[in-house]
Amino acid sequence: MTDLAQNLTHGGRELIAFRIGDQEFCVNVMSVREIRGWTPVTPMPHAPSYVLGVLNLRGAVLPIIDMSARLGMKPAEPTVRHVIIVTQARNRVVGLLVEAVSDILTIKDENIQPTPDVSSEFERTFARGILAIEGRMICLIELDAVFPHSESEAA
Repeated sequence: MTDLAQNLTHGGRELIAFRIGDQEFCVNVMSVREIRGWTPVTPMPHAPSYVLGVLNLRGAVLPIIDMSARLGMKPAEPTVRHVIIVTQARNRVVGLLVEAVSDILTIKDENIQPTPDVSSEFERTFARGILAIEGRMICLIELDAVFPHSESEAA
């Protein structure tokens, strides 16, 4: 059995880390369908401010969420260096605009520390824990909390 398989069998999980500004975040790799370069999107009228628009992905309409804006930071100004992480949660496929994918991490559940009490309710809504790895602080994001709860909120 490989180290990765052994780690995953003993309570470990794989995460994809990405950057937004000078902060790092991560999501469960099992939610990620693909990572693609930035492509301009078609804006949608009356969409929430964090929804950049929609993209045609092999015949399917994919809403693109600006993760910077969704997490309460300054909205992104997409460039060719940005990437879209195509994710699936709650039976919905959504693209997440981030600055860059920085790492694939294999961690054990006991390495996930609880979100500090000093965090705002808004941050606790999205954050499921903090990883302190190799001098880095990486926030584990709960994708279900990022996606709109109803179709009326979606693009």
